[in-house]
Amino acid sequence: MAMWAGRFSKEVDEGVNAFNSSISFDARMYKQDIAGSIAHATMLGEQGIISMSDSLEIIGGLKEILCDIDEGRLVFDPNAEDVHMFIEAELTKRLGDVGKRLHTSRSRNDQVALDIRLYLRDEIKEIKALIEKLIETLCSIAEKNSDVIMPGYTHLQRAQPITFGHHMMAYAQMLLRDIGRLDDVYKRMNVNPLGSCALAGTTYNIDRERTSSLLGMDEPMANSLDGVSDRDFCMELASALSICMVHLSRFSEEIILWCSWEFKFIELDDAFSTGSSIMPQKKNPDITELIRGKTARVIGDNMTLMTMMKGLPLAYNKDMQEDKEAIFDAVDNIKLCLSTFIPMLATMTIIKENMRKAAAKGFINATDCADYLVKKGMPFRTAYKITGGLVALCISKNTTLEELPLAEYKQQSELFDEDVYKAISLDTCVKERKSYGGPSPESVILQVKTVRKKLEELCNG
Repeated sequence: MAMWAGRFSKEVDEGVNAFNSSISFDARMYKQDIAGSIAHATMLGEQGIISMSDSLEIIGGLKEILCDIDEGRLVFDPNAEDVHMFIEAELTKRLGDVGKRLHTSRSRNDQVALDIRLYLRDEIKEIKALIEKLIETLCSIAEKNSDVIMPGYTHLQRAQPITFGHHMMAYAQMLLRDIGRLDDVYKRMNVNPLGSCALAGTTYNIDRERTSSLLGMDEPMANSLDGVSDRDFCMELASALSICMVHLSRFSEEIILWCSWEFKFIELDDAFSTGSSIMPQKKNPDITELIRGKTARVIGDNMTLMTMMKGLPLAYNKDMQEDKEAIFDAVDNIKLCLSTFIPMLATMTIIKENMRKAAAKGFINATDCADYLVKKGMPFRTAYKITGGLVALCISKNTTLEELPLAEYKQQSELFDEDVYKAISLDTCVKERKSYGGPSPESVILQVKTVRKKLEELCNG
């Protein structure tokens, strides 16, 4: 018989019970459910709402159940409605009437709102640790390749010369912001709904500050109705995870391009590639393609949560049971992607000479040619037009700015001299871009130091 029986004259239909059940996916929150129950039982005993002896017996019983689940002696009943009822039923089975006292001044509404916060709080810590590891991997790659010249692109057209280290640090900065967003979510999530009960609080003399302290939460939620009504913390987390996945997806797209024979800037380790069943020459970047696909899935989880919540009146509605599968899926997939992406990136081979060859083509030093004239006193727009004409001339003659004779330069402007060739060399173009945040080797090394410092602050903060 259901724990909530009494009002009902017959058992719930088996099909309805299966449809209603959530234990298949919420069982993963058993540790958090038991932690919340221990805090609640502690407070009930301290407040004299139940006897101290009952409180201690309940706590002991909950700890035994936790141990039995951890060690495989207690298996979840697939017919149970949810993890909360399963654990309470098991406690009652072991302790009798004492176990029935646990749910005093508590509802499943505030219980589940607490459990999912505690669970996601732990998951955020794990996700952050993975992102931090990825950032450190990027820093190491950037440090080793701070002077490796490659083309920078706009519209997927060669635009200006940069360094591979600079490119890596762009993603490091994005991921730092992802950590910041997770920290923000954590702060707003780490408040205690326990004590909100079904929606209207309780007549018992509970101490919500005490349960908050026991659970390591900053404070109790200030409105009991709000405490059980919203899942904005799930939506906010899913949004932050979606943004992070978009960053991974963009990075994955570039790796896919760079692996192709059209680019051949990098080669992935065999352990992180797959082949073809019919084409023996193929080496496919399947991991990065899957990350692109899973990005859509995480974004979909975010949309599921927002769509599920958008039309719900206060307070709790059964629709909200659908929050767990969506947010659990988002959490599971980003952890899976990060765990695979990090070693793939760390083991890839960088083909420096191909990056350099690509940078030598496409007139990506044209801006530097224009800047050369500007530094000699010419207005930028005039210099821009002259340089554009020189590029057109090079195209017509099938040559490059580096190979164009000085006489051709002087026909466009007498300001040109032999030193123009140094000014437009790839090495000069990159090394002279020393502005803060730029691609020069010294700037990249500074970026690495700055990111590592911020990372340390985030880890210690």
